[in-house]
Amino acid sequence: MAKEMRKVRTGAVVRAGMEQTAVVEMVWKQRHRLYRKPMRRVTRFYVHDPLNQCRVGDMVRIQETRPISKTKRWRLLEILHRRQLADVQPIELETDIDAAIAEPAAEVAAVADAAAEVETVEEQAVEVAVVEEPVAEVAAVEEPAADVEPVAEAADNTAEEAVAEPVAAAEDVPATAEVETTAESAVAEAGEEKDA
Repeated sequence: MAKEMRKVRTGAVVRAGMEQTAVVEMVWKQRHRLYRKPMRRVTRFYVHDPLNQCRVGDMVRIQETRPISKTKRWRLLEILHRRQLADVQPIELETDIDAAIAEPAAEVAAVADAAAEVETVEEQAVEVAVVEEPVAEVAAVEEPAADVEPVAEAADNTAEEAVAEPVAAAEDVPATAEVETTAESAVAEAGEEKDA
């Protein structure tokens, strides 16, 4: 084939791990015959790279040539521009990543601690409220018990009268301050009756 008639293409290197071979990808558009919509087409060329100069991401110019191997029909003409790589050592990268990971983790831990403190304060408030309510219920339960003592001492009363007196006493429940004085007076009266 005449050198003037050989095809020349431009593409990006997508693979360069093989010995003296690189894979170059060329993207082009073609209009659909029926629908007239532009379609993206990708063609891959196996390129002969005798000095292993190509790296992944480089833009290269290739030229058609005689068959070099089963799949290689192109050779490298020139590298148009190399892909820019950052000059970062692996040790520096690990240090930066560790610091970047540690900062958000510390912030998350601080937020979790604050949330835990709020939950404990709320739980303590609920416990205080729960403890206060049963005290009132216990006082209400103790009130009829003070009135029952005189009924139990009355041996002359019949069973019906004994049941009727606590019911009447439960209907007239005094306030909590009065309950304490009533209970004390009932105990004092019981003590006096026993002595007498």
